[in-house]
Amino acid sequence: MRVLLFARKVRDEYLTYVQHVRTLLHESGVELFYTSELAKIYKKTSDLLESKIIDDHSLLQKANIDHIITLGGDGTILAATSLIRDLAIPMLGINLGRLGFLAGVERRQIEDAISHFLKGNFRVERRTMLYLESNFPLFKDEPFALNDFTLHKRDTSSMITIKTYINGDQLNSYWSDGLIVATPTGSTAYSLSCGGPIIFPGSGNFVITPVAPHNLNVRPIVISDSAVISFEIEGRSENFLCTLDSRFETITMKHQLAVRKCEFDTHLIQINDNTFLKTLRNKISWGDDNRN
Repeated sequence: MRVLLFARKVRDEYLTYVQHVRTLLHESGVELFYTSELAKIYKKTSDLLESKIIDDHSLLQKANIDHIITLGGDGTILAATSLIRDLAIPMLGINLGRLGFLAGVERRQIEDAISHFLKGNFRVERRTMLYLESNFPLFKDEPFALNDFTLHKRDTSSMITIKTYINGDQLNSYWSDGLIVATPTGSTAYSLSCGGPIIFPGSGNFVITPVAPHNLNVRPIVISDSAVISFEIEGRSENFLCTLDSRFETITMKHQLAVRKCEFDTHLIQINDNTFLKTLRNKISWGDDNRN
């Protein structure tokens, strides 16, 4: 088995967990590869070959990696999707952050989770992604997102107007600070904090959520993920912000943008007793009564 360990910046207090993951896999005979950030850590205790370091899509493709284990939070998984792209390599997320909706393995569960992983006791969930089309080049060769696409005002306190169309038919003109289009995976992220609904993975939907809308009757709306959503943006400022997950670009009123379902998915490894409902109960305390 060939496994890539993926991380961005690792805080000092989490180094013990990072080392433990590597030890468990190494002692089980797994052939390990690393991102350069992790290579800096592991080089202190081992002779790590440069050929084992993978930091771009082409190297990942050549290495024939079977699985990826991310060490961090949900942001680390989002960053890994930019590396994987259309290779459909399943990811197991180990949460070294705080909430962790995507990185489902907590620090205390590392040993059990790795044991199940090595035995093949897991399932793989396919998560829908968004794809951005633009009349001007944006986001280079990574115009996709696992969580969400957003349009947002920039450098001014004035609202912006976002004319939004579904399959060419006008839905609304949003007068707001911005607009979010989220996948079911992203429905528990920025969209949720702006009042959007939680959508189950695999439901076949996107949610359009306005950010601080000026119209009191405007609410988030759920649509089919077979739709193409296009936008025209206007405002007093010359520049606006466009994001895909944690990546951003500056755009103008000349940009013509549309988002649709991406042709490839993200594949997430779930240890068998970990479900979406269990994640909701654990992460946002559904079903808990703290009064008693």
